[in-house]
Amino acid sequence: MSKVYTVAVLVGSLRKQSINRKVALALAELAPANLRLNIVEIGDLPLYNEDIDVTPPAAYSTFRDQVRTSDAVLFVTPEYNRSVPAPLKNAIDVGSRPYGKSAWGGKPGAVISASPGAIGGFGANHHLRQSMVFLNVPCMQQPEAYLSNAGSAFDDSGKVSESVRPFLQNFINAYAEWVEQFNKA
Repeated sequence: MSKVYTVAVLVGSLRKQSINRKVALALAELAPANLRLNIVEIGDLPLYNEDIDVTPPAAYSTFRDQVRTSDAVLFVTPEYNRSVPAPLKNAIDVGSRPYGKSAWGGKPGAVISASPGAIGGFGANHHLRQSMVFLNVPCMQQPEAYLSNAGSAFDDSGKVSESVRPFLQNFINAYAEWVEQFNKA
């Protein structure tokens, strides 16, 4: 039996009916047996401020522990103004501090972006990948994952459409292989 890897999933949108949260939940359902996806909530993180990090707020410590104890990280993000949403950027900053004690380092990662628009969050996806280089998160290169017209990818109950399911299945299968391969190296 292969090892089961825990994956910290960060959803960039805070909306209750977020398309990206639906994507994250669908991926958790479709994940192979060697992955256990856990959404790590980012909505209650205070804006990163080194002054308050002298005695870190409980939310900082909890978040950092959740990321640090995970085997891998997965980012599911919308695109705001051709970049990542502020809450997601804040979470990245919180997890990367204090300097020299980043919770991210060395964890295999992947990015999937979803947008009601035609380009599927391409800008946010690539902007996020730039941050992963600095954070020492080896990011899965292929398949790239941009879900365009994502508003029609789910029914009213949040179930993924049959036309989108193979795309998400292919992505999560490739990610499971990436995590497995990375951990064998």
